[in-house]
Amino acid sequence: MSTEATPDIDTEASGGEAPAGRRGARRGRREGPTSIDQPPFRRLFNPFPPMRAVSDDELEAIHDASLTVLEEIGIDFLLPEARDRLKAEGQRVEGERVRFDRGFIEERIRTIPSSFTLHARNPARSVGVGGNEIVVCQIASAPNVSDLAGGRRIGNRKDFRNLVKLGQVLNAIHVFGGYPVEPVDIHASIRHLEALRDILTMSDKAIHAYSLGRERIEDGIEMVRIARGVSREQLEREPSLFSIINSSSPLRLDYPMLQGVITMALAGQPTVITPFTLAGAMAPVTIAGALVEQNAEALAGLAFSQVVRAGAPVAYGGFTSNVDMKSGAPAFGTPEYMKAAIVGGQLARRYGIPYRSSNANAANVPDAQAAWESVFSLWGAVMGGVNILKHACGWMEGGLCASFEKMVMDADMIQMLSEFLNPLVVDDDTLALDAMRDVGPGGHFFGTAHTQARFKTAFFAPMVSDWRNYESWQEAGSPDALTRCAELSNRLIAEWQEPPMDPAIREELDAFVAKRIEEGGAPTDF
Repeated sequence: MSTEATPDIDTEASGGEAPAGRRGARRGRREGPTSIDQPPFRRLFNPFPPMRAVSDDELEAIHDASLTVLEEIGIDFLLPEARDRLKAEGQRVEGERVRFDRGFIEERIRTIPSSFTLHARNPARSVGVGGNEIVVCQIASAPNVSDLAGGRRIGNRKDFRNLVKLGQVLNAIHVFGGYPVEPVDIHASIRHLEALRDILTMSDKAIHAYSLGRERIEDGIEMVRIARGVSREQLEREPSLFSIINSSSPLRLDYPMLQGVITMALAGQPTVITPFTLAGAMAPVTIAGALVEQNAEALAGLAFSQVVRAGAPVAYGGFTSNVDMKSGAPAFGTPEYMKAAIVGGQLARRYGIPYRSSNANAANVPDAQAAWESVFSLWGAVMGGVNILKHACGWMEGGLCASFEKMVMDADMIQMLSEFLNPLVVDDDTLALDAMRDVGPGGHFFGTAHTQARFKTAFFAPMVSDWRNYESWQEAGSPDALTRCAELSNRLIAEWQEPPMDPAIREELDAFVAKRIEEGGAPTDF
């Protein structure tokens, strides 16, 4: 497949966001560095109470069963250092298996902060994690990439860089949740150095770094410190990058992930403990049973983070879905996924911990299936009280492919969601009684002063949806949503500009990367 489908733009600069805490932002107006209308970059808050999929008694039954799993079956901790730390705390260690006392789990998770700020190198891009705030992350870790012009292809640095540009320009995206696609043409030993430098210089939003062994995450911590221009002590007080810690379901935490928990906790940086449990495959076929397994694995990782450093920021990750029992393939955006997302939020709130969920789908192309599965995933996540919305823009094929068109489609959907979550204003002005008096029965409101003063910003204006009548749409060439997204993606990338960075900071960052590359980077075996 061709890799020439998207422009290889290397011009630089960015900016143009609204103040970070702005609510009720203008609608239907161009905001940001591009000529494309989109609402401004703004923090997103959910004013609605989270849904409950199970009763309090049922939630306690899931919690109690999880503690039984930890106590009787246990979790394999593959890193000897992690087992030693837990043994020193009085937990039962036999070989690689660790069994936990119930009281120990309850005691340890009490020290987890209920919220924290994730600091970007541009302070206007910093966001809060916890409470009713939602942090929107771009897709991460896809091995493949696709667009309408070039089709599906293996991840590479050119597409990686263009996806970073798109993530910077799309105001719906708050945070880079990882590499939007793996640039496999960069050797694995130095990929993290080159990729993180690209993200830190091509964007000014907060970032994620991978816990694939101690060296990689230590490099990521130092690169973010340099990019922010702060001391190590200030960085430890101000969380500035996060990392996803996936358990190896069922009931196992592996060597590099545990190194990541230790390194990040000691540095005061947040991890998101996320079991990836597929009901019927790596977890029981019942959603209740899969949630017990998810919760047991999450609690083990959460408690361990506090053994390393009490008070270290950490979030509860929920990623339970089901498989297609005909093929064994993962399914997302299903009723089961939605229920699990909502219960995951209930469990996180029970523990007083920020909650992570995802916008996922299993479609192979950005079609109607991709859209409806994403909508259902978003519904489950947002109504479940999500704080970190991973893979919010661009996810395809159950995470195996990053799509340029889906990135734009999802960003527009997130902006629609954001507008929906803006509280409805009811006051003397919006009740519009004077306008109704002026028009009276049988008239229209197009020409009233009330309408004329508000029509430009009255309603949400989408990037993608086409509201022309059929004849006008046909005269324009009958473009469908996918075609429109492809056009918008290319335009947004072409209009990207690099955000400013102090030359001395850029020099220090480049010197660090060059030094680590000369040293050989990080090991590729664990």
